[in-house]
Amino acid sequence: MPKHKTSAWPLSQAYVALIVYASLYPFAGWRDQGIAPWEFLRSPWPKYWTGFDVAANAMGYAPLGFLLALSFLRRGSPRFAPSNRTMAIVVAVVAAAVLSLLMEALQTYLPSRVASNLDFGLNGAGALAGALLAAGLERLGAIDRWSRFRVRWFVEDARGALVLLALWPFALLFPAAVPLGLGQVFERLEGALTEWLMDTPFLEWLPVRDIELQPLVPGAELVCVALGALVPCLLGYSVVRTFGRRAVFAVFTVLIGIGATALSAALSWGPSHAWAWLSLPVRLGLGIGLVLALVLIVMPRRGCAALVLLALMLHLTLLNQAPASAYFAHTLQTWEQGRFIRFHGLAQWLGWVWPYAVLLYVLLRLSAPDRQNRMPA
Repeated sequence: MPKHKTSAWPLSQAYVALIVYASLYPFAGWRDQGIAPWEFLRSPWPKYWTGFDVAANAMGYAPLGFLLALSFLRRGSPRFAPSNRTMAIVVAVVAAAVLSLLMEALQTYLPSRVASNLDFGLNGAGALAGALLAAGLERLGAIDRWSRFRVRWFVEDARGALVLLALWPFALLFPAAVPLGLGQVFERLEGALTEWLMDTPFLEWLPVRDIELQPLVPGAELVCVALGALVPCLLGYSVVRTFGRRAVFAVFTVLIGIGATALSAALSWGPSHAWAWLSLPVRLGLGIGLVLALVLIVMPRRGCAALVLLALMLHLTLLNQAPASAYFAHTLQTWEQGRFIRFHGLAQWLGWVWPYAVLLYVLLRLSAPDRQNRMPA
């Protein structure tokens, strides 16, 4: 079986960043209370806690334990598998516990956060559960089956694309003004730069727009939705091995995008509004995006990567020529006031950054020598 780098390791790093962000948000008001950062370990257990708190703290670290253990198992030698599984569990739990200990200690210096030994214990228990699940799946052969599946479907250096594709549905969880429209940041960046440079001579350096941003017409919205569906399909095509599997991948990807957007709408505005975003331009855009993806299954891998650049540039240009809808901003208040799945705005950041991370990845891929461009039918 060909060797390849595991995607679990970069995914675990991304999840560590998520935990750090969620644990230390809003990163403001740091102060020293005169309490040692490890004092919470000797404090009595909290008197007031809810079932949600217990589940959130345990489940929050379970994916980290799973990914860390899986990373170790995929890197380790197949010999002495039982000792490998034990070591993978130990490494994953210790690493997660150290991270949790550090996060709880730093919360001592944040006025809006409370360090808790209960949270620390639950984080460790969640990491242990995730690591045990990874070891159990490896023992049952599920990891080997995934390895064989990956070898059949994807080229050897597919790790970067697979990580980006795995993050795409989570980027869609924060509701966008245009369905599948990730990366609409121009107006926010312009406002942030203006605020930062206020009362400085550098404010005059900012370009002044001649006209205000105009809302997207239905035709432009249709194009944005079609490109939003096409981009992850083309990204996958750059690492999928055969034409037939590309077709299956395209249909599956579009369905995942629709499901993630519906889940986002249900979480934001209630289950009754889960499909309210499916207007006529959106439905046409999804259909056109899928048809284009199926037509382009015959493109070579480097050609697909180049088309990702073109599609993303057009997509981002159209999106960032439109302002954020005032009605849409108002409806986001429910989301921004507190949904656990948003991780204090991290899902929104992921939605902003994802297209630009894809641009960087594709540029690096195109600049590298192509050793796997031939496509078996």
